[in-house]
Amino acid sequence: MKINSVSSYQIITFICICFISCSDFLDMNPTDTYTDDSFWKTSSQAVDAINACYRALNETDLFGSDQAPIFHYENLTPNSYHKDNNREIAIYALGAHTSTTLGMNVSTWRGCYRGIGRCNNVIDKVPAIEMDGNLKNRIIGEAKFLRAYYYWTLNAMFGGVPLVLTSPNMEEHGNLPRSTHEEVVAQIIKDLDEAVPVLETKYAAAEDGRVTKGAALTLKARVLLQNHDYAGTVKACEDVFALNRYELFSDYNGIFRQANIGNSEVIFDVRWLYPTYSHGYDIFHGQYQTQTPVQGLIDAYQMIDGKSISESPLYDPDKPFENRDPRLDGTVAWIGKPWRGRIALATEFFTTGYTFIKFTEYSVATTGAALTGSINPYVVLRYADVLMMYAGALNEQLSAPSEAVYKAVNDVRDRVNMPPLPTDLSQSQMRDAIRLERRIEFAGEGYYFHDIRRWGIAQDVMNDAYVYKSNLAPDAGPVGGQRKFRADRDYLFPIPYTEIDLNPKLVQNPGY
Repeated sequence: MKINSVSSYQIITFICICFISCSDFLDMNPTDTYTDDSFWKTSSQAVDAINACYRALNETDLFGSDQAPIFHYENLTPNSYHKDNNREIAIYALGAHTSTTLGMNVSTWRGCYRGIGRCNNVIDKVPAIEMDGNLKNRIIGEAKFLRAYYYWTLNAMFGGVPLVLTSPNMEEHGNLPRSTHEEVVAQIIKDLDEAVPVLETKYAAAEDGRVTKGAALTLKARVLLQNHDYAGTVKACEDVFALNRYELFSDYNGIFRQANIGNSEVIFDVRWLYPTYSHGYDIFHGQYQTQTPVQGLIDAYQMIDGKSISESPLYDPDKPFENRDPRLDGTVAWIGKPWRGRIALATEFFTTGYTFIKFTEYSVATTGAALTGSINPYVVLRYADVLMMYAGALNEQLSAPSEAVYKAVNDVRDRVNMPPLPTDLSQSQMRDAIRLERRIEFAGEGYYFHDIRRWGIAQDVMNDAYVYKSNLAPDAGPVGGQRKFRADRDYLFPIPYTEIDLNPKLVQNPGY
């Protein structure tokens, strides 16, 4: 046992409210700080408390830092490669992790329980505050959405975790056993169902970025789809459509730019306030080249005629980026492409010959500015996913694709002027088309990690796969070792052994 280990329950007990600080122990009635007993009194304090629930997303354990764990999900798919071993990501990708590996698992566990503790305090203590009833209910609804998001993240990674649903208490929560995956899902859906009626459909500019009805319904659809509840997914997506609130943004790469924060496609995103807090996504992708696309992802993009590179007469291996699906240009920079005010060189794209340009600002061709802390939002939920979830779930319910399935997929393709799908697809063929469409539409966003697990194909697309550099790189070929995925173990991550040391009721996942 590590003597400096701190359990997740201690974390959420002692830092669950980031704006409450300790005072001199001789001062029994402090006037410049708050205690838990003196804090929960006013509506402004309720707003501060819910803001702290959002703020947990900005921590380095979740979306913060230049190597945000959220990016590592993509590195556990055939889409990208991580040249270092931040949070043991290379170990996970090679299937070499064990029960004692501490990386993404401990970061996610710690970051999510930090957020859960803050949300629980809001849900427990805001009801007693005398304030406007609508605002009170909305704040509680926001906290329930965020708690649901944190539990969804934990459940997807670990498959059942301890359900802590009240304000942090070491005696009560320090030795809780794991709830089942199904029990956690039920609580997530309960929280989201209770949040929807009290959340706003749209906020005024000063409140923009807060959780909306659409966000709660979209997260509900995602949770239900991940658990193969196709009817429930269709209904949740139809409820989003009925809001008449969202539409596809015309500029695909522009979805992720600072200038377009809160655009028509964004349903929920993680935002930043420079210089108080920012991220290093530009440094991550633009300078260090730490996480980069691989040749296999590039080859998956279709030509503008809707055919693969092996089928289309438009494909020229000497000019491989011409006549391609425009989303390739909106997602990836490559050797020879205009980039940061110049032409990208092989010496700059030294990892795989490519880099992602979503969630970055200075990697576009119009600037050569220094790579510094930036504030591009991380788009967590967007409308294209609602359309694709709807199409995928509805297709699974039917013996053959319906007009509604085609329309949802073709709307996403039409946004980038890609041709519609062939009209005579079988259910199986449409399933394959949707899977490819999801891989391309959401490349670099972490969606594919969940997709290949939901489809049960992770062992097929990851096992014995080598990571290949760009065909344009001077040293083109395999890099990074041979990836492995054990179907009997790797669909779930190991519970951090430090948590099991502190709470023996936490039973480890099978295979570890």
